[in-house]
Amino acid sequence: MNEEVSSGRMRSLALPAAGFTLAVIHQYLFLDNRYGVSYPLFTVLFYAYMLYFAKDKIRKPAAAGYAGMAFVFLLSLTYGLFANGFFHNLNKLVIPVAILLHLTYMIGAERPAWDRFSLVFSMLDHLIPQNLRQWPRIIEVFKRASKQSKEGKNRRVLGKVLIGLCISFPLLMIVLMLLSSADGVFHSVLSKLPVWLSNVSLVEGFIRTLWALLLGMFFFGFVRGFLFPRKDEDATRIWKRPEQESGEFPDFRVDSIIAATVLTSVNIVYVIFVCVQFSYLFGGWQGVLPSGETYAEYARRGFFELIMVAGINFIILLGLLLLGTKGTEKLNKAIRGLLYLLAGCSAVMLYSAYTRLALYEEAYGYTAIRFLVHGFMIFLGLLLIVTALRIGLPRLPLAKCYIVLGAAAYLVMNYIGMDVIIAGNNMARYEVSGKLDTAYLFTLSDDAVPRLIEFSRNRNGMLDNGLRQKRQDQVHTNDKWPSFNLSRHRAAAELDQYFGN
Repeated sequence: MNEEVSSGRMRSLALPAAGFTLAVIHQYLFLDNRYGVSYPLFTVLFYAYMLYFAKDKIRKPAAAGYAGMAFVFLLSLTYGLFANGFFHNLNKLVIPVAILLHLTYMIGAERPAWDRFSLVFSMLDHLIPQNLRQWPRIIEVFKRASKQSKEGKNRRVLGKVLIGLCISFPLLMIVLMLLSSADGVFHSVLSKLPVWLSNVSLVEGFIRTLWALLLGMFFFGFVRGFLFPRKDEDATRIWKRPEQESGEFPDFRVDSIIAATVLTSVNIVYVIFVCVQFSYLFGGWQGVLPSGETYAEYARRGFFELIMVAGINFIILLGLLLLGTKGTEKLNKAIRGLLYLLAGCSAVMLYSAYTRLALYEEAYGYTAIRFLVHGFMIFLGLLLIVTALRIGLPRLPLAKCYIVLGAAAYLVMNYIGMDVIIAGNNMARYEVSGKLDTAYLFTLSDDAVPRLIEFSRNRNGMLDNGLRQKRQDQVHTNDKWPSFNLSRHRAAAELDQYFGN
């Protein structure tokens, strides 16, 4: 069909790009805003999008179609002109239905009469089945748009860059929201950008991104359903990959230009964030924090967001390493450099999160959950090192390394004496701050009892009441020899010795 020609490829690439742009505008106009002039404005933009890409499908003669367009526009204009609550609420249903019916009449392939009930069935067919059938085609559209040919090389590269930017946009939205929520100073840096960006919260940013993605897919599928309608017998054909029909093994490698665009986009944000981290968290600003924010509040606020960003980076690294890239050797070397930069920024983020957690523990004490999180972050750092080595050593078996590291880490955590370390850290914190959560100390296992006894002995029996209760609980525990445990036995013996048997 006409999709095969070069101009058709560029047009098919512009179709999803315009659809996602329209979706971004939609969430900006309507999310958390009441309807007003935004409604007629978006109506005009939506009609421009639909009729531009489907201009070859416009019904002739178009007098009735243009009359219907005027009706829809005048109806949408009421949101900017009047304030009647009843009609505002009623038009929330009437206007979308009118738009769908009108577009089905103007550009529908079946050319239904506007006064027949068949128009409703045709509208419903384009709204759901035809729309959803087109969603998987977006990958094929990008593939066709970036297909190599002898002529038009610059345009082909530009197309791949646009694909990379389309992929980067939702990723950057999520990353920017996470980093902005994680770090007050980085947030203040972003505040020099447009105010709407700096004021977006993590949850709101996620909602806006999801809104734009889903609505962009809807717009793409909706207009393409009119351009290339499918019959019922062809419905399952879209789910069948071309390589399955030809028997060839599919090439899952990522295009180098797309990969380089995505990595460059996210690395720019990460480098700025890392510079902010070095400027104050690691001593450059001597610990200057956002106004009115303590170290504990700062640490608690940003820890989980940094862990999420590090996880996203880890997925990007693994995805590109496992799938591989296709392109010139020079470009692949550049991608390896960008991957090293991504790994380095991820390491700084992990260290920053580790430091934040340490600050939080200094303020609120040490617990088992926080200890395990520390261990997990160290484990994640080791995985990151192995993954970084894999960039330069393609033959390094990642799966084997991960399994060995995982087994070793689990074994270390079992033998390290977590409760003893937690008790010791809380006691060391008491020496500095004078704060001690004694109730939590006695929730620890018998492994910590010798440390508790030693601490209580040196503090004039500060923990004696709790230790007596622990000893009494042990007396009522009548274990048989198969239940013998060295830690429990040692705790009981030292308690007997401390209080005198």
